[in-house]
Amino acid sequence: MKLRSRHLLALEGMSKDEITLILDTAETLKEILARPIRIVPTLRGVGVVNLFYEASTRTRISFELAEKRLSAEVVNFSASTSSVKKGETLKDTVRNIEAMKIDMVVVRHQASGVPYFLTQCMKASIINAGDGAHEHPTQGLLDVFTVREKYKRIKGLKVVIVGDIKHSRVARSDIWGFTALGADVSVCGPTTMLPLEIEKMGVKAYSDLDQALEGADVVNVLRIQLERQRGSLLPSLREYSNKFGITRDRLNRLNQNFTIMHPGPINRGVEITPEVADGPHSVILDQVTNGVAVRMAVLYLLSGGEGKVE
Repeated sequence: MKLRSRHLLALEGMSKDEITLILDTAETLKEILARPIRIVPTLRGVGVVNLFYEASTRTRISFELAEKRLSAEVVNFSASTSSVKKGETLKDTVRNIEAMKIDMVVVRHQASGVPYFLTQCMKASIINAGDGAHEHPTQGLLDVFTVREKYKRIKGLKVVIVGDIKHSRVARSDIWGFTALGADVSVCGPTTMLPLEIEKMGVKAYSDLDQALEGADVVNVLRIQLERQRGSLLPSLREYSNKFGITRDRLNRLNQNFTIMHPGPINRGVEITPEVADGPHSVILDQVTNGVAVRMAVLYLLSGGEGKVE
């Protein structure tokens, strides 16, 4: 089986079989990360540009490591040190990059829809590494992968996403990914941070955290997206922490074998306390490790790969 598209723009509309294919491939590729020599020649000769117009640590490094583990030829682009500072348009930038014989572009941009726009400008395969408040598909995939790795299933699990849902691209990708595989997904946050008609995405919406957490298996805690907000949506961060912060006391409402997740970066003491973030039920660092394997799988499959990777 292969992916239907040569791009990865979003998890919305992606089938259960395609998501499962990526997860299964990532499970195979993760074994490479445990080897003494963590490099295979799978993408030798394939040129990949990491086109980041937004600040990033985990995603950028994760993609770069994934590309190098597969022996791709990697070029990192930073808008702050490029001709963008001289007024060059996005279209001219990417067309000049493609003229250098690039096969794949990993793009992160503050504007929603940029990855789709690039598919109209370029022949290269496009991977969305986060576009505005739209989606972050590889983060959604690695979150689903991490949960499946622990529970050996997704179907029937109760997943709660807590925080700034309105401005979160991670929340949207997680919703599409988890619901496609049969999880019962809920979202919780201040009413000012819940999108209108969010229930149309197949989730339950709560503004009472204790009610949302009752009987949950997985809690994915989101950062407050202050850089994407227009106007003040909160009286104060202290009030947000009191009403929506994940603390040790609130963990009593969860199922016994619960899981705490966070896509990072963490605002410790705001959306989650340090003792919970670093506690025994946290898989936050596992998410980071799994991000490399999942991104290796995406690169491999979009390059036309199928079958076993040696």
